[in-house]
Amino acid sequence: MVKEKGNISINTENIFPIIKKWLYSDKDIFLRELISNGCDAISKVKRLSSIGEAKIPEETKYEVIVSVNKENKTLKIIDNGIGMTEEEINKYINQVAFSGAEDFIAKYKDKMDESSQIIGHFGLGFYSAFMVSDKVEIDTLSYIEGSEAVKWICDGGTEYEITSSERNERGTTITLYISEDSKEFLEEYKVREVISKHCSFLPVEIFIKNENVKNEEKDNERQPLNDTNPLWLKAPKDCTEEEYKDFYRKVFFDFNEPLFWIHLNVDYPFNLKGILYFPKLKHEFEATEGQIKLYNNQVFVADNIKEVIPEFLLLLKGAIDCADLPLNVSRSFLQKDGNVKKISRHIVNKVADKLTTLYKNERDNYNNFWSNIHIFIKYGCLRDQKFYEKVKDIIIFKTIKGEYVTLKQYLEANKEKHENKVFYVNDEKQQAQYIKLFKENDLDAIILNSTIDSHFISFLESNESDVKFNRIDSDLSETLKAAEADNDSENKEFNADVENIFKRVLNNDKLKISIEALKTFEVPAMVLLSEQSRRMSEMSSMFGGMDMKDMFPSEQTLVINKNNILIKKLIELDKMEDKKEDVNLICQHIYDLAMISHKQLDAEAMSRFISRSNEILAKIAG
Repeated sequence: MVKEKGNISINTENIFPIIKKWLYSDKDIFLRELISNGCDAISKVKRLSSIGEAKIPEETKYEVIVSVNKENKTLKIIDNGIGMTEEEINKYINQVAFSGAEDFIAKYKDKMDESSQIIGHFGLGFYSAFMVSDKVEIDTLSYIEGSEAVKWICDGGTEYEITSSERNERGTTITLYISEDSKEFLEEYKVREVISKHCSFLPVEIFIKNENVKNEEKDNERQPLNDTNPLWLKAPKDCTEEEYKDFYRKVFFDFNEPLFWIHLNVDYPFNLKGILYFPKLKHEFEATEGQIKLYNNQVFVADNIKEVIPEFLLLLKGAIDCADLPLNVSRSFLQKDGNVKKISRHIVNKVADKLTTLYKNERDNYNNFWSNIHIFIKYGCLRDQKFYEKVKDIIIFKTIKGEYVTLKQYLEANKEKHENKVFYVNDEKQQAQYIKLFKENDLDAIILNSTIDSHFISFLESNESDVKFNRIDSDLSETLKAAEADNDSENKEFNADVENIFKRVLNNDKLKISIEALKTFEVPAMVLLSEQSRRMSEMSSMFGGMDMKDMFPSEQTLVINKNNILIKKLIELDKMEDKKEDVNLICQHIYDLAMISHKQLDAEAMSRFISRSNEILAKIAG
């Protein structure tokens, strides 16, 4: 049984201080809100004029002026928009959260079009003025003929007073009497900074006036602080290459030209416009410095909002304006909404489409861009499986021959030499000997030398089930081996003798030794470390150097080239008692040379190598 029904009451004396103090995340947002209100007032009167419901001279120059007076401790926001009557002040100002913008849209919805941008939504923005003020005044005159000018005064409490005003021009002036703890907003540079951040692309020209500076520039010499027609509002076909570059420089203060860009221009099922740039990177770590600015009806919301812009796209730079974003009251964060996911997915798909178009139509440029964009693409694949599915066929790799190939092209070209096996290089200097050997035998490998590549290799293996990646020093391609002589017994005896010599000299039980006839005669030996063993070692480093040697013992193999003349000579020397010391020196030196080609020696091993080198040189000289 229902015992009682009623309406929830709100104690305005308690709610008003909360609105003033906690409504917005940053104090400087008050200026964005008040300037936006001024722009809305102008948008309204322009719309009424266009439909014949307001008589406004055609030559009217619409503007919002922010006037600073440090001596009087006031900040004024002045517009020549629709103005308000006393009744409207009571309706929109004295009633908290009663939105004049929503009311206007509802009244004229049948006569509104896309160009009629109304920014306001919740009816709370005006109260942000009290975040920085001890007192606020509104001085306003409505566009309605015969209206009386009205002044509204409030000191931040719940009491206010309304008096007549001497104002004789249509529009509104909001005067803030800045409080002591907010006096930085009386500095012209600070006001300019805030306007530049939040209002750079508002649809009405914004000017600043410093009332404490004499002989200020004449009105016709003033420059607006904002661009009322940002490039993203134009149709892509109407934009020139230089305009795109100028916009990039102006917004991001980056004077390195972008590689290319994507112009978003969507009207259905949601309204989305913007430009995303692929910046040119000096080094791979610079990829973390992207910046995508999000706007709502040309009002800046925030940088890098991950609900709209997936994390991997934040490597880019750009500006996106979406009027359909479900923003919260402070217009700083998004509310959870199914539309947000659709917008995010659309942006990702557009990026993938642009990359695919470049690959198909401008392959040379795409190849040239690859060193700058590959980190972004790989990171995107790791973070978004759907993105990977769209771009997997345009992921390319630079080979040791200097060519750019897809994974499919590499596998096709090398299927007779090493089917479903991809050899790669991650340090061209360190692995120079292996690269030389590959090139001499017409073998190819791809270069994967970025920090992200170790993760990307595992990702590709999990998605391309038959493909295995092997570092160039982890496996010996069968095509590197020469045909051996037919006398099997002699081969076995030779192999056993060489293996015994190296095992005796090196005295390393964990080291595997393999005797092979290689096609090259130059290299006496080379070290191979199995791909699995090396990956486990890298994993150990990632987890703070955890000792995983017992779980995954090293699978290092010393491959000795029986076709090398020095190896053949060792058999002869080892049979001479007076040459045992020389055999020891040579074996140790061959092993260290193989290790140097594989990885850097530690300090102690390098010291022994240098001492032994000097000893060998002394023997030769003697």
